[in-house]
Amino acid sequence: MHIAIIGAGAAGLSAIRHTIQANFECTAFEQTGEIGGTWVYRDEVGVDRFGIPVHTSMYEGLRTNLPKEVMGFPDFPMKDGDISYLPQQDVLNFLENFAQTFDLYKHIKFYNHVKSIKPIENNRWELTSINLQTKEITVYQFDAVMVCNGHYHKPRYAQLDGIEKFKGIQKHSHDYRKAKEFQDQRVVIIGAGPSGVDLAYHISKAAKKVILSHHLKDPIETQFPEHVIQLPDIKEVKEYSVIFKDGSEEEIDVIFYCTGYEYSFPFLSEECGIIVDDNYVQPLYKHLINIEHPTMAIVGLPFYVCAFIMFDLQVRFFLKILLGNLSLPSKEEMNKDRLKEMQKRWDIGFTKRQAHMMGPLQNQYYDDLTETGGFEKVPIVFTNLHNESSERFLKDLIHFRDDSYKIVDDSNFIQTMFGF
Repeated sequence: MHIAIIGAGAAGLSAIRHTIQANFECTAFEQTGEIGGTWVYRDEVGVDRFGIPVHTSMYEGLRTNLPKEVMGFPDFPMKDGDISYLPQQDVLNFLENFAQTFDLYKHIKFYNHVKSIKPIENNRWELTSINLQTKEITVYQFDAVMVCNGHYHKPRYAQLDGIEKFKGIQKHSHDYRKAKEFQDQRVVIIGAGPSGVDLAYHISKAAKKVILSHHLKDPIETQFPEHVIQLPDIKEVKEYSVIFKDGSEEEIDVIFYCTGYEYSFPFLSEECGIIVDDNYVQPLYKHLINIEHPTMAIVGLPFYVCAFIMFDLQVRFFLKILLGNLSLPSKEEMNKDRLKEMQKRWDIGFTKRQAHMMGPLQNQYYDDLTETGGFEKVPIVFTNLHNESSERFLKDLIHFRDDSYKIVDDSNFIQTMFGF
């Protein structure tokens, strides 16, 4: 069996590692010249020298918003050290070490941009890629596909009344690199998710004023610098100012969108059967398996998770099916399982955009995969520490990265250094 893997970020590397350990052949397609996916920092924004949209969203000075203790792979953890919240380069170094340890590079075709994937006869797949350096187009056939292209690369923008009148700068967080871009500027940030909150503080180091505009019921607890204020959603945009829903008006220079990303699979043909509806990717069994064509998996969709641990689990689950050691239910039963699980989400108020959000639900997801797949459970300590860290992020943005942790056993962790 020969498996195609799209992308050589953390999910793709995990897919290559486990695929070759299962004694399958694999070819990974990476459109840049290096591994790491979103963990690679580049100054360039927009499109690269080949005219391909820049994939990474990394910015200068980024440190993780999760402790390294929950960021490694299950049997390949990040090394112990004094700090828990690592600089971006340390995470990239970790992934490079992972790739070298398991001899993954030889399975990767760099500078290969996947143009299309479509199902063909005998339950196989046709993949067309272009070598960006030579412009050579090659058509391959595979027995299975793992899509590992990430979901932090196609910006999503808010629709604002009057935006066409605005004379200032508009920028999405995807294209943000350095705080000095906003030196002495008045910036309104739209969105108070993790990136909006984090970048409000980051940008405030250079900006004259930062307004964090959001519709959360309660103000964010963390103490921002004095020139960072919180206001409700924008009602209307004027040439040089914005009016907020509380009636207040502020003069601004920059509208900065921290409005998230859209799941995007432009290379999947219509025959693949995958539909993206407001970030609800369907029809998928266990947020992973393409129900229409079960030899395709989309790895890494769930968010607010221990990502590398989840990639590892999802990949092993899919490979167990390909190995014949795990039988899938019928298409009808898989759809029934999907709809039942999604109905639970709608019932607790989730929107389509939250169809794959985990957070406090992540341990239920891991348990479902491990019980269905017959794997050892993911130790509860990882989700407990993830949840603890997320709470600290919201309560003390300025100091939480000074915290350090140590995992004691499968259930317990201790805090070894405090940021307050």
